[in-house]
Amino acid sequence: MTGSLRLLAWTFLTVAIVMATAWVGPSLAGEHGDQILTELRIPRALAGALVGAVLAAAGAVVQVLLQNPLATPSTIGTTAGATLGVLAALVLGSGSTLFGFPLLPAAAFIGALAVTLVISAVASRNRARTEDVLLAGIALTLATGALASALRLGVDQITSLNALRWSLGSLTVVGFDRIGMLLPFVVITLLGMIWLIRPLEVLISGTERARTRGVEVPRVRTLGLGLASLGVAACVATCGPIAFVGLICPHIVRRIAGAAPRILVPGSILLGAAFLPLCDSIGRVLMDQREIPVGVITAALGAPVLFLLVTRRSRR
Repeated sequence: MTGSLRLLAWTFLTVAIVMATAWVGPSLAGEHGDQILTELRIPRALAGALVGAVLAAAGAVVQVLLQNPLATPSTIGTTAGATLGVLAALVLGSGSTLFGFPLLPAAAFIGALAVTLVISAVASRNRARTEDVLLAGIALTLATGALASALRLGVDQITSLNALRWSLGSLTVVGFDRIGMLLPFVVITLLGMIWLIRPLEVLISGTERARTRGVEVPRVRTLGLGLASLGVAACVATCGPIAFVGLICPHIVRRIAGAAPRILVPGSILLGAAFLPLCDSIGRVLMDQREIPVGVITAALGAPVLFLLVTRRSRR
């Protein structure tokens, strides 16, 4: 099977999985079954596909840019920075604007970009090791988490409880209106990352070789990290922080199809689009009369994966 046919088959399989997840969960029988399906389940499946595609693609691109297979929006603090920005916006009032833009996504983008640029500076040092990047990401995640906790203490109990629920990461309240707000950011992010595949193909062979072949490494790195921050910020502003999608999906694609960016990036997009709705549907059926937020499911899956990857690298 040629590469194009394989990609087409993956696309059809992804669409089938996404649509099938809308029927997973409590029975839709009854007078409100159709309404639940069209107004709740289908929007959740579509939102999960969009968010999963962006987070997985961001993880794949960040790993290539930083030349670190453990670098993802979750492990380098991008998600935590976006979360802090959104919590600050919630305290100030989510209906406010910043230079004409809605405050929520703008604050998420500023927080995500600030943390990502710090990690990029650490990773760009000649003697930076994988452990250095991860430790810097952990430190920034802890720092932003402490600031987020302080922000929650400064608001009333209702706002603090809403912020806590949002921080778990959930697709429960995502309807077609929020999908409409998220879609432009998803399109910009994914198209930009697909456009970056060619320079990433050169960059994966080494920074010095990429420079000799005419790739403007700082420009590509800045654009890639900016796109990753934009996509992660939009996802966090829409449904809260959802961790480890950008770690799990690219590593699965590497195992199945290889690490070349021309395969890794589109493969991660398709796998992420199917993976997150599947996790969301699992959260609907694990407990009776109660749903587990999808962010909890991905964290439970991603934490042991990260542990195994770190221990495997240390053995090497």
